[in-house]
Amino acid sequence: MLQKSLKGRLSTLGVTFSRFVFAAPLAWLVVGVLLLRPDTPWPGLTLTFGLFAGVGAVAQVVATALVVALFSLRNFAVGITFSKTETVMTALLSAAILAEPVSGGAWVAIVITGAGVILMSGLPQAGNLASGIFGRAAMIGIASGVIFAMTSIGYRGASLALEQGDFLIRAAVTLAMVTSFQSVIMAIWLSLREPGEGARVFAVWRIAIWVGLTGMLGSLGWFTAFTLQNAAYVKALGQIELVFTVAASVFFFRERIGRAEAAGILLIVLGILVLVLR
Repeated sequence: MLQKSLKGRLSTLGVTFSRFVFAAPLAWLVVGVLLLRPDTPWPGLTLTFGLFAGVGAVAQVVATALVVALFSLRNFAVGITFSKTETVMTALLSAAILAEPVSGGAWVAIVITGAGVILMSGLPQAGNLASGIFGRAAMIGIASGVIFAMTSIGYRGASLALEQGDFLIRAAVTLAMVTSFQSVIMAIWLSLREPGEGARVFAVWRIAIWVGLTGMLGSLGWFTAFTLQNAAYVKALGQIELVFTVAASVFFFRERIGRAEAAGILLIVLGILVLVLR
């Protein structure tokens, strides 16, 4: 919600940058507090950690930018729901990359979720397959889902690659390292491609700092869960946020959800439930 409120004041990349630059120092603060606990060592960093964290960090920047861009094409709830195809993509990539297979019920979830995406793509209004599924909004949304799945796999792999420490310090260190790296690469990119946008981000700090705080807290929850469990299951359970997203779309942004879009949302939620309860 906060990111959407910044759209119009900042560019797509500016809004994305605000998500990371204000989160990084807060994440390091959490790390510092956790290290004050008795018998809490600094997790040893490894090359594998760096590779997984780097892939996850870059993928999250790209996927977040795609979702922010999607806000300009479809309403808030629909834009977010398109990106939720990441749940099924995470299940597939988790099996392929981390050797954490999912059950056959995941394929049922793929079909159900795919049907939901078709409805949300505007197929009933478009009148044909090409203009529905292969429309710009659908392609951006699905692309963001695939890349967000790469993010989840990268973060779980990074956290597991740390040499020592309990799940909390592993999650916090991974988050702090990732958000710092993201802030640096985005600052460099903005200075080259959108001069002055970085300064505009800090000019709206009264809103942007809340983007960073809520983003950091949400990410800390995700990273902690990734440390404990298969990324596919974590993402599936985490889709409870979709309920709050729809509520925000209706009550805060006064946006209307069409029948086809509502049906698509229900199918995607059903697919998520199948994945959880398979």
